[in-house]
Amino acid sequence: MIDGPYFVLTVLGVLGTGLVAGVFCGFSTFVMRGLAALPPAQGVSAMHAINMTALRPPFMLVFAGSAVLSAVIAVVTFVLWPDEGTAELLIGSGLYLFGVFGLTMVANVPRNEALDRLEPGTPEAAAYWPTYVREWTLWNHVRTVASAAAALAYVLALT
Repeated sequence: MIDGPYFVLTVLGVLGTGLVAGVFCGFSTFVMRGLAALPPAQGVSAMHAINMTALRPPFMLVFAGSAVLSAVIAVVTFVLWPDEGTAELLIGSGLYLFGVFGLTMVANVPRNEALDRLEPGTPEAAAYWPTYVREWTLWNHVRTVASAAAALAYVLALT
């Protein structure tokens, strides 16, 4: 069984990736559906506010901190190559780093930036809104599964 500082890193990895999975799950299961039910101008305005709020320290600490922690876990695993949990630790780190953090940068952030350039009440925003909701939510489903799977992999490494 993993112990000492390595145990603490892995437990923190479980907590961070699990918290992120919960946030993404909330968006996938009800937040985006609720926003999609609004008139486009209201949905776009609400998403603008959400995107700005997401960049604040409370969420960014968990989201980006989990990426840093996943990278640390991966490096420490490669260096120490523990007797148990090696595959699970590397899988958990890879899932979070590529399936969550990386995917966010290449799929969700560009869509957020495109939406942020649009004025909520304009015909362009109304036309883009359904596409944004569909595509952003699709990639968010992937992030949800990847972050939950990363948390599970870290838990399995502890057993």
